[in-house]
Amino acid sequence: MTTTTAATVPTAERNLILDYYERLPQAVAALVDDPAPVTEPGAFAPGFALPEPDAAVREFFEPARAQWRELGTYDSHRLVLLDLAGNPGTHTTKTFPSLLIVARAVEYIRRTGEPVMIFTPTSANKGTALRDAVARALAAGLATPDQLRIATLAPASGRSKLRTGGLSEDAELRSRNPLMVYDGERAEDVKALARQFTDTYAADLKRRHGVNLWYSMDLRNYVVADTARAFFEQDADPTDAARPRLHAHAVSSAFGMLGYHAGRDVLEAAGTTRPESRPATLLVQHLGTPDMVLSLRRGSFDRAGLPHYGRGADGLWRQEADPRFPGVTEAVDEILDPTFYTHRPATSPAMNAIITRHGGDGIVISRHECLERYAALRDRTADHPRPLPADPRALREWSLVMALTGVFNAVDRGLVEAGRDVVVHGSGWYADADVRTPAASELVPVSTVEDIAAALL
Repeated sequence: MTTTTAATVPTAERNLILDYYERLPQAVAALVDDPAPVTEPGAFAPGFALPEPDAAVREFFEPARAQWRELGTYDSHRLVLLDLAGNPGTHTTKTFPSLLIVARAVEYIRRTGEPVMIFTPTSANKGTALRDAVARALAAGLATPDQLRIATLAPASGRSKLRTGGLSEDAELRSRNPLMVYDGERAEDVKALARQFTDTYAADLKRRHGVNLWYSMDLRNYVVADTARAFFEQDADPTDAARPRLHAHAVSSAFGMLGYHAGRDVLEAAGTTRPESRPATLLVQHLGTPDMVLSLRRGSFDRAGLPHYGRGADGLWRQEADPRFPGVTEAVDEILDPTFYTHRPATSPAMNAIITRHGGDGIVISRHECLERYAALRDRTADHPRPLPADPRALREWSLVMALTGVFNAVDRGLVEAGRDVVVHGSGWYADADVRTPAASELVPVSTVEDIAAALL
């Protein structure tokens, strides 16, 4: 296998919000039927209006930077890293939608004088990014602690990925912005629990305290921000004059890839780029939640679609029947990273349709496969300001390693057309040294809707 590495010096950098501030309304118009606020409790949303980008707002948006970095070649493929994890407050791509979500809340508060509490379930990263964005808004003076609050609900399985910070360390802010941890058996149940609380108590919160509760998990809140990935690509490395291209992304529900393709829709509708040059997509998942790959390749989320694995004398499970699934794994239901926790994602039909139209595939990888390639992956990122840690046991966020492993496996197994450039979405990576985990006193344990009510009411 012919391979070269390249110094990961960025060939382009943009602020994905400020540099495309005038284009974001086009994305909203393409994705949102009615961008006006919804004031009904339980369905509240502040609308899609953004504040004027004065000095304070520009400072607030400062972390929304992305870089286009060359990663050398692998076989016949040029590799590029779309680095979306530069914000030290998050080290994930959730920075971009979270900043926009909070900015929209700020604009609603300014226009109406009504306070807003953002509320979201999260495996960890969404909540961390929203808390970081709220803390930035308060520090910039865009709102007061009485006007803008954030409540997050994470499963206990994601505790090692949670972060302490300004909202946790100050006792008053900690009380106003609770970081709740659910100790139930199924991590994904945080979504149903958060939705149930919103439906049951949002009206009460509005009546008793005048606070608008915003359940912010609407897909559009994330897809709008991620359209800027396509805008950046068009500036940094346009597809029309390039070789065929493939975009690879480690996914749970593929919000980021849906956003990228929505951005392509905007560009193509404006005649800025041709539909014929639209890149294909490679979805990368782990065995804990391989649902999008199963849906794409089998037409069903049923785990019966997994290939049959046999256990060897060394305790490892192996299969050779399907190149889209791990050849070797320590467990057939292995949870490589608890970030990826969504079963039966509602986004699968839309993503399947995009891949059917524009090309692509899906692949599932294992920890064993990631570790086999880890030294080579670390060499690839050695010149990055924040390289992968020497010891993979220190890694707390595996998205980048998953995506790169998925790409190399797919190339080796003939799943990627020869000569395609590959853009790897660096949607997140961080290690022990990057994270200060909250103390137990900074967390609010919950088991029921009533527990959430006690924390928020």
